[in-house]
Amino acid sequence: MNPSDGAEMAQTSHIVDLRSDTVTRPTPSMRSFMMAAPVGDDVFDEDPTVHELQQKVAQYFGHEAALFVPSGTMANQIAVRVHTRPGDELLCEASSHIYVWEAGGPAALSGVTCRPLATDDGLLTVDRLEGKIRPDNEHYPRTRLVCLENTHNRAGGRVVPLSLMQDVRRWASSHGLAVHLDGARLWNAIVATGVDGAQWGECVDSLSVCFSKGLGAPVGSCLVGSRELIASARRVRKLFGGGMRQAGVIAAAALFALEHHVDRLAEDHRHARLIAEALADCPGVKLTPPTVETNLVWFEIDPELGTARDVQEALRREGILILSTGPQECRAVTHLDVSPTDAARSAEVIRRVLRSTRTIRGIGRERLPGSD
Repeated sequence: MNPSDGAEMAQTSHIVDLRSDTVTRPTPSMRSFMMAAPVGDDVFDEDPTVHELQQKVAQYFGHEAALFVPSGTMANQIAVRVHTRPGDELLCEASSHIYVWEAGGPAALSGVTCRPLATDDGLLTVDRLEGKIRPDNEHYPRTRLVCLENTHNRAGGRVVPLSLMQDVRRWASSHGLAVHLDGARLWNAIVATGVDGAQWGECVDSLSVCFSKGLGAPVGSCLVGSRELIASARRVRKLFGGGMRQAGVIAAAALFALEHHVDRLAEDHRHARLIAEALADCPGVKLTPPTVETNLVWFEIDPELGTARDVQEALRREGILILSTGPQECRAVTHLDVSPTDAARSAEVIRRVLRSTRTIRGIGRERLPGSD
């Protein structure tokens, strides 16, 4: 951060952080619940709070078992490992988290090749999967796994319809393929559609869910599946360095979030639409996609206006933090720590800054390289 940043930020009454739904902090009630949690050694499978969380999450999604792990990335990569063997191939959408944002995990950790399938809407439909299974020939990798993502981050937080997932499940089963769901924000899909967890769960062989995104817990995810799959996953968790000791302290935060922070995601969705409406009012800004379904707002900046970094910096000076994700691409995310007042203020600042300034070009280059 530049030395002048503190003075600039001090001029604003309150910082609204829309960079991600991972920036939330545990509420006082969550902290108290964590403090009171009974704990044990989870590597010995003796932590009662972890047991309770795993049982609840498995039941919630209609599966036999679940495994508590430190992160969504670890949950996804454990799933890849247990569904495949080295030299296999998985099919995924080209902008999916497993392929783009998990540091090449399938190749590095499991010896598995990703076959990314490009779409214009993030939806990996059966017609896009047809013909992508490799022939049964020693020259090719063995196609073994289909990975879905719901909600789909890069598709603008879009909900992948239940009917599509059911179709993919039937297609995959008919070809002997397993299906894994990266459900980091599946809670948002549940709230947006009213479709319960068990209906989503029956579409897949395994799924991951995060507690540290929309639900506001400080850390943790679960991998869900059959007892046999989770037994294998437990061994891989140890291999990947994810075995935790008195993990009940953080599992308690996830339990609290499940009880208190799921239904309230509807508020985040309302706030995201409010911010999207403000962006849609600004010349030189294009929502991608134009319809916001959950808590993610992706948008592109016309080069005539400036760059994504220019917009990020102009809003930062007004106390609104967003994320520039490419030369002309930005993202804003609503979450537990964004109040109705924060959302309204963000929308007002966005309109004022992006509509009243003829051009903001070059603002982002005023800062030193690497300063954020």
